[in-house]
Amino acid sequence: MFPHRTLCYLPPVSWCAAAWNSEALVVEAHEHYQKGSLRNRCHIAGPNGVQRLSIPLEKGKHQQMPIREVRIAYDENWQRQHWRSISTAYGNAPYYEHYAEDLAPFYEKRFVFLFDYNLDLLTFILQKKLAWPGEIRMSEFYEAPAAVEYGMTRRYPQVFEEKHGFLPDLSVLDLLFCCGKRGGEVLAAG
Repeated sequence: MFPHRTLCYLPPVSWCAAAWNSEALVVEAHEHYQKGSLRNRCHIAGPNGVQRLSIPLEKGKHQQMPIREVRIAYDENWQRQHWRSISTAYGNAPYYEHYAEDLAPFYEKRFVFLFDYNLDLLTFILQKKLAWPGEIRMSEFYEAPAAVEYGMTRRYPQVFEEKHGFLPDLSVLDLLFCCGKRGGEVLAAG
């Protein structure tokens, strides 16, 4: 049986660790959008501590809308705001220069659907940058996603650790910029 997960925006390290030791990950593609979840938000380590980034969504998202139909809103320039926050938070990270140029297009291109954006980001980070050899599959029908024990990950060096201490279970982006491809070892250790 493969891990069955809700697709998140730049998922937490524990989410990725739960998938890491499997040969495949099944992404729930038939659920309805749930307000207040990580589907459109993530947490990074900023200069002032944990910072939440949220993708604005078009109206109607709370009306039992299928997750694949949830549209991203572009009334405000959230992409520029997110990219500035990411650059400020990780500009001094050891691997920022290695990955920033490849990540930047995700904050320039306008994706229509949240699901597609999250899936492309997940594929980019897990498979292309962290070299996870597994396969990402879409669910064929709705199945309640498996519970994830958040915060159960091994420590790794972080940019603002001297200032804030270790901040557990941030976005996998934190792991990528701080550890590079060695981030896979952290995920494997779960």
